[in-house]
Amino acid sequence: MASQKKDSLSTVNVIRLFLLASSAAYLIGAIAAPDRGEMLPGLAQILMSPAQLTKDYFEIGSISGAFLNVSLVGFVCAAMTCLPGAAVGGGTIAAYFLTTGFSFWGINFLNMWPFFLGVMVHALVRREPFPKYVNLAMFATALCPLASELLLRYPGSEEVRGVTLSGVVLMLAVGMLIGFMTPAMASHSPSVHKGYDLYSAALPGVLLGLFAVAVLYKSLGHTVPEIKATLGGSHPEVVLPFCIVFFALCVLAGWQLNGRSAKGYLELLKDTGHKADFAAKYGPGLAIMNFGLYGLMIVLYYILVGGSFNSVTLGIIFCMVCFGAAGAHPGNIWPIMAGYVLFSVATVHFLGGSFFVSNQAILVGLCFASGLAPIAGNYGWWAGVLAGGMHYFLVTSIPAIHGGFSLYNGGFTSLVIAVILVPQLEAFCKTKAERLEAGKGKP
Repeated sequence: MASQKKDSLSTVNVIRLFLLASSAAYLIGAIAAPDRGEMLPGLAQILMSPAQLTKDYFEIGSISGAFLNVSLVGFVCAAMTCLPGAAVGGGTIAAYFLTTGFSFWGINFLNMWPFFLGVMVHALVRREPFPKYVNLAMFATALCPLASELLLRYPGSEEVRGVTLSGVVLMLAVGMLIGFMTPAMASHSPSVHKGYDLYSAALPGVLLGLFAVAVLYKSLGHTVPEIKATLGGSHPEVVLPFCIVFFALCVLAGWQLNGRSAKGYLELLKDTGHKADFAAKYGPGLAIMNFGLYGLMIVLYYILVGGSFNSVTLGIIFCMVCFGAAGAHPGNIWPIMAGYVLFSVATVHFLGGSFFVSNQAILVGLCFASGLAPIAGNYGWWAGVLAGGMHYFLVTSIPAIHGGFSLYNGGFTSLVIAVILVPQLEAFCKTKAERLEAGKGKP
């Protein structure tokens, strides 16, 4: 029993160190950026700009300013995981990297605080310690773009008026209310999709956004700002070296933590990913190793499809890899990628569609289609291809319902696909484990 407790504490400390080191890596990225002289002015511009989907922080601020913003957000999130009693595991890695990934294009060091405060009030009202809710506090930041909107230009839709007392009060009130409501809703989300959408917090992240837009804009006669992407040029000379070095170091660190061995990784690759915590199940070494290998796979994919390496693409790389310690791995992700490519090529070349895999919206969409990895893991590659294709068709239609204010747009799309597809799979198909047990096929 004492040995098990020591191993658990060791896992918690390794994860905390991993997150702190990652925050430091973002800071190094800021210092090493070619426009480091624009770091602070770039950060200031990011903080004072609307964040409605999709805003390229490299373009709005500066490359160094964007990295500094991610680093600051990262250090706050990592510090919260170090609070005594914090629930730290594979899900914590997911929450951290989803939050820092979005800090390249939607979350900033200013607009995140109302949601953290709202979760703190939730814990206070329930008379429970806040550290228990650290992961949910990070997941509650899905509507950070709405907070910036309320602070900077509500109820207008075009001109940014700057910070006013009424804007501060409105941002705090709405953001804290959303943060307060998120934990209870998030706890019910898995029962909706049965654990088949890794981006489970997308349920409150989009539904609360839908309600907020209805109340703040449509019911009061205000115009919802037009959803217009702000995208800059591609910076592969910055993005690729940072990602390759970062993920390669993760592989090396994981190998070292796993006793300088990859022993057990093949077993991890066979895991369905359904309701999985790789850090708890296989140890932090293999979980971090998988995180790194999965990250390199994602980078290779975006190179092959000709993606633009702006801050949005950099952000979604980290948003996609975030579940590398809690359900996603190359073995259950490749069918999702294949589905996106297959359905995109077929739609564009044979049906006259306009969304090819290199389109920025589809690059973002694939990131969150990865949340359907447990479907491929549990039912087989063909189910993953189908799930990825269905996500491709739906993802660009969701932003309109929340005004482009929810960052969890693609994760909610995955939830909808899971709600549609999983009942059909359960009714007509057997899982890989069931097929093996029945002796009717191989996984």
